[in-house]
Amino acid sequence: MARVTIEDCLKNVDNRFTLVHLAAKRIRQVREGAELLVKSSKNEDVVSVLREIAANRIVAKKPEEPVKD
Repeated sequence: MARVTIEDCLKNVDNRFTLVHLAAKRIRQVREGAELLVKSSKNEDVVSVLREIAANRIVAKKPEEPVKD
């Protein structure tokens, strides 16, 4: 993958808002020492994380809806 685009990431994430939050959380994890899940050659953290999301290596959990009795 030569370039990662927002459209590549949105195939695996519901919307742009979720994408921003997912990427921000993952970037914090990487900067705190977590290993990248895709090969990275001189890419910044943001690009590497977007590549992870586009490759479907990172997914967002959907909140559980409360059960109504």
